[in-house]
Amino acid sequence: MANQLYTCLWFNGQIKEASEFYCSLFEQSKIIASNPIISKFELAGTPIKLLNGGALFTINPSISFFVRCESKEEVEKLWNALSDGGKAMMPLNTYPWSEYYGWVCDKYGMTWQLFFAPLQPGEQKVISSMLFTNEVYGRAEEAIRFYASVFKESKIFFTEQYKEGEPQPAGKLKFGSFELNHAQFAAMDGPGNHAFQFNEGVSMVVECKDQEEVDYYWDKLSDGGHEGQCGWLKDKFGVSWQVVPTVLNELMRDPETAEKARNAFMKMKKFIIKDLF
Repeated sequence: MANQLYTCLWFNGQIKEASEFYCSLFEQSKIIASNPIISKFELAGTPIKLLNGGALFTINPSISFFVRCESKEEVEKLWNALSDGGKAMMPLNTYPWSEYYGWVCDKYGMTWQLFFAPLQPGEQKVISSMLFTNEVYGRAEEAIRFYASVFKESKIFFTEQYKEGEPQPAGKLKFGSFELNHAQFAAMDGPGNHAFQFNEGVSMVVECKDQEEVDYYWDKLSDGGHEGQCGWLKDKFGVSWQVVPTVLNELMRDPETAEKARNAFMKMKKFIIKDLF
């Protein structure tokens, strides 16, 4: 099951402008598909989708983009571009985990963690990072192991826990790095009371080749969570997922099939592929 897995950001307009802006920041970046509803592009090879869904949901810092930079100068260049019209969440500085690091919210509300750490062979430059806070605080490592059990082509690169005498309780996850179906992610526990938690503002998309795969991912990821409409669900940690068949892209591109497919899936929770035609 080597499905394409990527991150989706919920926008209220401006998806064309945002896609062009993001792609301008990184080499080896390009827009793959664009229309008034969705924009899909690659940032340094990492696929990302923007969805123009209206004002129902907003992006928050529970899932951010982690960016490995080859030099301090690159960190500063990205910081200056992303902070223009945005705001600093953690200023550029030296921290125990990085010689040079900063966390910034851009003008569209997406947050970015930038750090000086030259890429090693096989590493992605841009990855999605999950912060487990509030009621799911302390469950980051559990989540990593759960996701790795669902996605068969997966690896857990490493997990580092806090030790006695460190700022968080011993055993909580300081940082974890893992891969699901060739897409790399990070996760960590975040203590204290936060004004944000996982929501639909940033979701994960799993594209499935057939009904068997739709059923598999839907059942596994929704177990203990919540089934939503139109292929959306929340897992038991509150992370939002879209489980969609790849054929939907073809149907929505064709004016002769788009309306029927749209009318059909608007009534669905889990996608039933045969009912889209």
